Amino acid sequence: MMQFYKKREFGAFISDSFNFFKLYGKNYFKNYILINGLLLILTVAVVIFGFREIFGQLIGSNISGESYYFERYFSENAGMLIVAGILVFVLFVLLGIVNYLYPVFYLKRITEGAQKIKTDEILGDFKRNAGRIAKMCIGMLFIVLPIMMIVVGFSYVLMLIIIGFFLMLLVYPTAFNVSAFLMYDYFNTKRGFIESLSYSIRSQFSYPNGNEKSPYWKYWGASIIMFIIMYMITSVFTLIPMFFIYGSLLTSVPNGSFEENPFTGALGIIFFIFYGFSMLASLLLSNLMYINAGLMYYDSRTDLHQKVELEEIETIGINE
Repeated sequence: MMQFYKKREFGAFISDSFNFFKLYGKNYFKNYILINGLLLILTVAVVIFGFREIFGQLIGSNISGESYYFERYFSENAGMLIVAGILVFVLFVLLGIVNYLYPVFYLKRITEGAQKIKTDEILGDFKRNAGRIAKMCIGMLFIVLPIMMIVVGFSYVLMLIIIGFFLMLLVYPTAFNVSAFLMYDYFNTKRGFIESLSYSIRSQFSYPNGNEKSPYWKYWGASIIMFIIMYMITSVFTLIPMFFIYGSLLTSVPNGSFEENPFTGALGIIFFIFYGFSMLASLLLSNLMYINAGLMYYDSRTDLHQKVELEEIETIGINE
């Protein structure tokens, strides 16, 4: 059994994240697919069939020199595109909620002593917390998202004087950690949204007692490593078809049709199938980042470390 509420160093976050999947991976992903499988399939289908048409029209109009072709295409199909856009937005919101909160609810049950978790139990957690989930979505949309957009936008502006590159390296992992800590704290405590948001920000820079070394760099470093691992794996699915498309553009005899829309035909289908698999792999691998964030959150909860240790000592005494 894995111990969650304890202090960890930078390397332990990485190794324990992988150890978690060694211990619980089969049960974790079984429930994940059962809960999220339909949303994943719909998302990949939208990427392959929906975006292929839009990207094809956009690129074709630019290459052929018809600067207003895409605008005309949009105006002629405005109703369909608006409805499709709303459906895609709802789909991605649902996908985001499940992907973010499934690890939270799963880890919460594991830390409470569960060994094998059933799909109905996780679905029950979603239903029981429906009200808090709605409040969380509102808070994320109107409080967290605007703040993050301002900070990220400011960093982009500073990229003109080089320092922005370094700020972006700091901002993105920190923003991810803050949002992940917010989810874990909001659903593991009885705090309100603002209280959990405050804790998620403060815990990035100091422990509750304030006497220990700041955990910021080990949290930041663990997130960066996980992001690099995820990026390297998923980029394989997009780089291969991209090489084929650029290779065809550079080596094929110009006939007008391929250059006008390189996403038509078998090559275009293959590209978006690979892109769909890349998105699917990214969503699956993102669980590694969420579990890693969960371990960081439990590292920050030093108020519970001693309590868990005492409970373990009492259990040893009973067994003897």
